[in-house]
Amino acid sequence: METLNTYTKATFPVLKMSCAGCAAHIEKTLRKQPGVKNAEVNLANQTAFVEYDSLLADSAKLQKAVREAGYDLIIAPQEDRATLSEQAAQQRYRTLKTQTAVAVILSAGLILLSMTPFFNHSWAGYAEGILATLVLFLCGRSFFSDACKQARRRQMNMNTLVALSTATAYAFSVFGLLFPHFWTERGIHAGLYFETVGVLIACILIGKLLEERAKQKTSASLKKLMGLQPQTATVLCSDGRTVEVAIPDIQVNDTIWVKAGEKIPIDGVIISGHSFVDESMITGEPVPVEKSRDKPVFAGTINQTGRLMFRVTKQGNETLLAQIIRLVSEAQNSKAPIQKTVDKITGVFVPAVVAVAALSMCLWLLWGGENAWVHAFLALVTVLIIACPCALGLATPTAVMVGMGKGAEQGILIKDMDSLEILRKVDTIVLDKTGTLTQGIPKVTAVKWLVPKTEELCRILFDMEKSSGHPLAKAITKALPDSLPLDSLALEVLPGKGIKTVVEGTVFYAGNLRLFAAAGNRHELSEWITGKEQAGHTVVLFGTDTQVMAGFAVSDEIKPSSRQSIEQLQAAGIAIVMATGDNAAAAGTIARQAGIREFVAQALPEDKLRLIKTKQQEGKTVAMVGDGINDSAALAQANVGIAMGKGSDIAIETADITIVSGDLRKIGTAIRLSGRTVATIRQNLFWAFIYNLIAIPVAAGVLYPFTGFLIHPMIAGAAMALSSVSVVLNSLRLNNQKTVSHP
Repeated sequence: METLNTYTKATFPVLKMSCAGCAAHIEKTLRKQPGVKNAEVNLANQTAFVEYDSLLADSAKLQKAVREAGYDLIIAPQEDRATLSEQAAQQRYRTLKTQTAVAVILSAGLILLSMTPFFNHSWAGYAEGILATLVLFLCGRSFFSDACKQARRRQMNMNTLVALSTATAYAFSVFGLLFPHFWTERGIHAGLYFETVGVLIACILIGKLLEERAKQKTSASLKKLMGLQPQTATVLCSDGRTVEVAIPDIQVNDTIWVKAGEKIPIDGVIISGHSFVDESMITGEPVPVEKSRDKPVFAGTINQTGRLMFRVTKQGNETLLAQIIRLVSEAQNSKAPIQKTVDKITGVFVPAVVAVAALSMCLWLLWGGENAWVHAFLALVTVLIIACPCALGLATPTAVMVGMGKGAEQGILIKDMDSLEILRKVDTIVLDKTGTLTQGIPKVTAVKWLVPKTEELCRILFDMEKSSGHPLAKAITKALPDSLPLDSLALEVLPGKGIKTVVEGTVFYAGNLRLFAAAGNRHELSEWITGKEQAGHTVVLFGTDTQVMAGFAVSDEIKPSSRQSIEQLQAAGIAIVMATGDNAAAAGTIARQAGIREFVAQALPEDKLRLIKTKQQEGKTVAMVGDGINDSAALAQANVGIAMGKGSDIAIETADITIVSGDLRKIGTAIRLSGRTVATIRQNLFWAFIYNLIAIPVAAGVLYPFTGFLIHPMIAGAAMALSSVSVVLNSLRLNNQKTVSHP
């Protein structure tokens, strides 16, 4: 929570939302409350982001207003909200999963009874009635409760039509079961439609289950981010004692001790000590940063090699990590850039179907002749059954399910429908450097020996680096032949310079150029060192106090597939921008190697986020590709966030799409897959609506005056089922698409 003057920004988990109409109604309710400046409700995250004047409103008043609207807010303490929201989401998913399973099993029984010889027995109809009753009132009650909510605020949605059609078919069937002679005496074989009720509920629940699975993606990422923050810190008292203090109780200017291997608990400036700190969660760079007096340290980073004492400069909610958490939270709770086509159309479609059904009933009552009221009721039932949005409900989730499955086969994990739909519109991609364009693992790229390379010298350097805590040591040892360790090696760390040891009376050094100020041949390397450093490499020298023996250039190499991927994306008209926390020289080198013309160096998380927002304000549809915690806010803000599979768990949780292999060429594959899937969704919706445009007037009896033709409710049920099957079959065609694989 962030407070500015008297205005407070807060994110509350929301319960009992089921559709976009629910989110819109809650948003409208919150905005009407006194003191509320802005409210945005996110259906996918099941959260409400509210900015309000704390003098006029509070969380309890907001909760009361939402409850009166038929929903609920979780207003527990901030640290408990994520846990409670996750528990509610899991319970909601378990309930829906159980209801779907029960509906499918009972519907299978209904189909078995209606399509086998058992149906000829007198008891079969009653057995069907019992099964349909269980499906309707155990598994389908949520449709009726939501339809009632919509009715109270004079609105309709898909659940309204589901409730009306299933209730009408059920009531009609119960009446026909209990009073069969009513129809036969009038020369009408009405039939029973219990199986239609069961199959209808089961199909819609399957779609709801798929949708619910797609929603649950954000709570884990924020929970992991918050888990990076240590709960306590070791504070040095004025009398020399050390005590464990909770992070909220730490004050600015307190002195903190941190041992090797511990997390930095809070932001500060080093007073004494020397170490290397892993700041990859802040900068995204894999090489730990050397820290000494007057250097800053950040909460959540990991102290690797030495003991540090630092002075606190920021309190818990002001640290850089806390800012990243807040940025991710606010970006994830911003509204989606597009509204699903199906939600827009059904807002008109559902009331129109109800109106047509009622109109057809009225017309039959007026001009239906002797059995006018019988035909009127049958027309009402037939229209509602044949127009039931089963095909509409399956149009999007089936295509998405097949599309996501096809992507998973190729190592592309897509988490939700919005990102899949938006991806095809992306015209700008912002790329992180380390671990995305590059391998993310420092290694020796060049070696220069100024003396003959001997086994003894390699053994000395290997053992020095193997015993060292320097972050580049592993890369150098990999470039040397393995050897047995020396019997006795006393290693001394020289802060800011490197390491030294003594072997048989000779002093050996490994480190930067400052260690070799007195070396007679150091100038022979100067041109080589300058060239490597300008190219973005880090240079490590080895030798004695009188002679430089070798130089090693260490860098993070570009992935072999990166340039090919960049060329493919640029050929498709997509602009590429690289944003990295690395220095300008290293960034420029990688950009040139990858063929990228625009890049931003030394970018902190807020810089990457600002870059994304700037591009979006220019009207661009932006995808962010990254692999580190420092990328998580930008991943959340982007229209589509794409994480490399070998990156941090938090980046993967925050992103909409994950490339498991880390191969950038898969981005082009994902874009093509997005286009194919969206095209399939549109085809499904087109055929579903064409079916309704043709079938509804016929079901209402428009052909009867000319041909005497009326659709029987049983045929209407079969037509409805066939429309659903056609949608599923069209979605399965995605499995045969060969153009989704990258070259």
